[in-house]
Amino acid sequence: MKYLITESQREKVIFRYLNNQNFIQIDKDNSIYFVYSEDDEYAQIKFNKLVDACYISDNLIWKISDLFSLHHFDSKTVIGKWIEDTLQVNIVFTLPTVYINNRTY
Repeated sequence: MKYLITESQREKVIFRYLNNQNFIQIDKDNSIYFVYSEDDEYAQIKFNKLVDACYISDNLIWKISDLFSLHHFDSKTVIGKWIEDTLQVNIVFTLPTVYINNRTY
């Protein structure tokens, strides 16, 4: 059975899904890292406060794409909007990345 939902409804569902991931925010070195636990070697999201840039792990982008049947570009965009909403910031650009190491600077 297929359901038709509006883009704003889909966005709300994805926001709810991301909120339920219980990310831990680590504020360090002019960046905010979103990790599943403080022991994680790699972050799922990094927001650089100096340039208002958001780096999103490919794994998270593809997980959202697969779960919600979105193109990866649309997933990246929605995750960026969620970051803006969560941190109350304006993101200049979002970039996909394979690994975001939150231990090495």
